[in-house]
Amino acid sequence: MEFEGIVIVGLGPAGAKSLTREAWEWLLGVNEIWARTRYHPVFSELSGDLIIHSFDGEDEYESSDYASEIAEKVIRLAQEMGVVTYAVPGSPFIAEETVRQIMKLVESSKIPVRVIDGMSFLEPVCSALGLDPHPKLVLTDSLYLASMEIPFFPPSSPALISNLRPGMEVNDLKLTLMNNYPDEYPVKLIHNAGLENELVEEIPLYQIDQSLHTGLMSTLYLPARENGRAFEDFQQIIARLRAPDGCPWDRKQTHLSLRPYLLEESYEVLEALDEENPEHLVEELGDLLLQIVLHTQIATEERDFNMTDVMSTISEKIIRRHPHVFTELQVDSLEGVLSNWEQIKAEERKDKGEERKSMLDGIPISLPALTQADQIQQRAKRVGFDWKTIDPVIAKIHEELQELKEAESQEEKQSEAGDVLFAVVNLLRWLEVNPEMALRETNTRFRKRFGYIEEAAAKQGKHVDDLSFEEMDALWEEAKHQKP
Repeated sequence: MEFEGIVIVGLGPAGAKSLTREAWEWLLGVNEIWARTRYHPVFSELSGDLIIHSFDGEDEYESSDYASEIAEKVIRLAQEMGVVTYAVPGSPFIAEETVRQIMKLVESSKIPVRVIDGMSFLEPVCSALGLDPHPKLVLTDSLYLASMEIPFFPPSSPALISNLRPGMEVNDLKLTLMNNYPDEYPVKLIHNAGLENELVEEIPLYQIDQSLHTGLMSTLYLPARENGRAFEDFQQIIARLRAPDGCPWDRKQTHLSLRPYLLEESYEVLEALDEENPEHLVEELGDLLLQIVLHTQIATEERDFNMTDVMSTISEKIIRRHPHVFTELQVDSLEGVLSNWEQIKAEERKDKGEERKSMLDGIPISLPALTQADQIQQRAKRVGFDWKTIDPVIAKIHEELQELKEAESQEEKQSEAGDVLFAVVNLLRWLEVNPEMALRETNTRFRKRFGYIEEAAAKQGKHVDDLSFEEMDALWEEAKHQKP
């Protein structure tokens, strides 16, 4: 054994019978090895003189960065000893994150690596399930997936999740998956695939952390959701509509022709939010998403940009503008977050050569007037242009009301009325009330109460305009006391 460097040995998925001859001969010829886990069945069949070091149960290797930590340790051992054998379950290049990290780290070093391949866990697991992984099966590691809030793969693809680790890791994995799958979703746990005690356990998703059989030889199978269309599936639907033999209406649309629909769908989302109706909100968010995907499909066809560009651009922007979340930057208050946000946006504009004369230039003039006023005041506050207490804010409203009362010409009345509204928006900002939403809610309440008056008039065989103001006002008071 004249080789110097790192020798990575694939132990196969089961006992010695699944080892390659090359792997068996290597293991018989060394005195000690480092194994990702000693709980692999092949070790019971090796010589008792073999010294086996493992990374099981050591706190430093139980974090979400366990793979890179093990890789660094293996490289240090190779540097200190000249040659080190690192053994992993299955195949080194099939769902083995530690090997990927080792190969990544040795790229910048002169440490040679020899890989003695082995059968992966995939073959016996697929055999146990009677499953052909072609063409959409996703392979991933449980600890990697458990560190996420949302699964990275679409629910329309089946998935095999390897290296289940009993304890909190499986619970975290369950919580991640339940953000895209129903709690009762039927899944399968495959234990000891390829061994005599192989077991396939069919259980609901919410129970995967309660299995008594889970160990490092366990794999979770997550079937594709039958009606769980993924984002990419939806893209394909829209692309099909725009295809030469697709829908004539969809094929005819352009960015400009779709403008009114984008605005309409945005307002319908707001309406669903006002209703606090989750089912309606699901529908309206889907309609709004349709507009986004349609615009992107048109751009894809015209070779302007595609969905990957859209997703990449917004992802990079969000990460860049939240260094207090994605980097080590510490921000101790909401004001600090907003101030930092403005500085980052200013730097972005400078990099693009988009110098703005005013920090208010970025507020779209197409926004509703109340929202515009709110954003103007929010930005002014970020640079300190704001009162220190609420008292002068309230006093300003009285001052503007008096000026409106004294206005004589229609032009003066309109100007002073705008000042009153602007001052009221400023008060709502101090009270942390969104003016647009507050007025929308008031409009909704008025509609409901006025509808009550109309219904009451109809019950009397009258039309609403047959009622006197006093009669309508009395019914209005009744409406105010009705249950929502």
